[in-house]
Amino acid sequence: MPNVEIKIGGRAFQVACQEGEEHFLHSAAAMLDAEATTLTNQIGRIPELRMLLMAGLMLADKTAGLEEQMRGLEEKLGTQEALIAELRSQPAPQPEKVEVAVIPPIVTDTMAEIAARAEALADQVEQKSKSA
Repeated sequence: MPNVEIKIGGRAFQVACQEGEEHFLHSAAAMLDAEATTLTNQIGRIPELRMLLMAGLMLADKTAGLEEQMRGLEEKLGTQEALIAELRSQPAPQPEKVEVAVIPPIVTDTMAEIAARAEALADQVEQKSKSA
């Protein structure tokens, strides 16, 4: 079991940990040190035991806030998952029927006749402009 030296609030401590957990111990010590440093900067020099207690309480308070936030997010996630499941269980919507107006043949015939007359008039105008 390795012994690791950690520093909290400017004070060194020897702590034993399981093999391979040194990184986690250093991370935890860094968080505790950050809180202890905040206390030391605000209050000044305080006894070691009180500093560790207060720093631990500050971390516990932050942890409790994060756990509460996580519970709220888990509830929201559960609600969203239930909504998704409900939407997936509903049958697919029926396709919309779109009706397209049908143009009666007489209208298309009339349009073709008008176009033919317009072309004939255009030919007459063109011929008159060439002869003039």
